[in-house]
Amino acid sequence: MKKTAVTFKEAKAKGEKLSMLTAYDYTTAKLIDETGIDAILVGDSLGMVMLGYEDTLSVTMEDMIHHSAAVARGIRNALLITDMPFMSYQTSVYDAVVNAGRLMKEGRAQAVKLEGGLEVCDHIRAIVKASIPVCGHIGLTPQSVNALGGFKVQGKGKEAAQRILDEARALEEAGAFAIVLECVPQALAAKITESVHVPTIGIGAGSGCDGQVLVYQDMLAMYSDMAPKFAKQFAQVGSLMKEAFAAYKKEVAQGIFPAQEHTFKMDETIIDKLY
Repeated sequence: MKKTAVTFKEAKAKGEKLSMLTAYDYTTAKLIDETGIDAILVGDSLGMVMLGYEDTLSVTMEDMIHHSAAVARGIRNALLITDMPFMSYQTSVYDAVVNAGRLMKEGRAQAVKLEGGLEVCDHIRAIVKASIPVCGHIGLTPQSVNALGGFKVQGKGKEAAQRILDEARALEEAGAFAIVLECVPQALAAKITESVHVPTIGIGAGSGCDGQVLVYQDMLAMYSDMAPKFAKQFAQVGSLMKEAFAAYKKEVAQGIFPAQEHTFKMDETIIDKLY
């Protein structure tokens, strides 16, 4: 069954856990969709895992539209959520609605995600009023990495925890159909999940959330120099890929590949007639 913002809300009411993974291209999206994953997120994390940036701040609307449209072509059943990149919504409510609309029209997204709490509630209300589903994102918000002083767990102290809880309630009131909780203590994430009627999607927020999201490169161990604590490695795909690349290089160097079964034949008497 095709997943939508409505079925996400229904899943929470039924007590059904939601699964989400990132994807940034047609091939990966198609593979993920065929497994029955509930949602695919075209995250601005693509700046780091696909484009090689140190953070997400350099990602543009054009980047997001390009990758979102590619992913959309590979999806049949999963809900496609696309991130609004840095400074595509912070400047004004008008800009937020216009850029959310571009992600829907040009990027073929089915929902958008933006970071922040009370300061983006007016933006969310306006986007939702334009019939665009919005997923919120609080806790560690990577677009605010400079203001936060780095990629750190959020909400450990009483005041910080209360602020994040208040933000979750405000996002729900503003019309968000789901809320991503990133890098917050498990107990706080569980409290938030109990306090709102929309599903919470955790990443580094424990099992008490209504669902989970991971960057697919993390869960496939595709980076030997980066292994976030919250990301379980479900397969060592990075090592397998490097082994395959090395085997290919060796066979080419030794003249083993391509073998006869990889070549095409012709009437070789024609060759003698060539000049």
